[in-house]
Amino acid sequence: RETGGVKGLAHITGGGFTDNIPRVLPKHLGVSIDLTHLPVLPVFKWLAEQGGIAELELLRTFNCGIGMIAIVKADAVEAVTEVLAASGEHVARLGEVVPASGDQRVLYSGALDLSL
Repeated sequence: RETGGVKGLAHITGGGFTDNIPRVLPKHLGVSIDLTHLPVLPVFKWLAEQGGIAELELLRTFNCGIGMIAIVKADAVEAVTEVLAASGEHVARLGEVVPASGDQRVLYSGALDLSL
């Protein structure tokens, strides 16, 4: 509220990134996420290894340690980051809003660091 920069919030629950992020965006928009910026908690690395779970399935099923995604106006990213950090939140800048590419509204680049 302090910055006026937050345009949407996606609670990452069952359905992971793939199902939850599009719910807070207009149909013509999607997101591009750089997986190298996603800090994967050890429990998800262990799950991937022990269960033989592929990266895309992890992202569709689990939150991988990211409980909330904030969709923020580009010119307010720094201000929103500062407010959240001052409140004790850890902020990971994962990507950007992009035009939707057909039914594919969450695009991934890079790879998760799943090494234990």
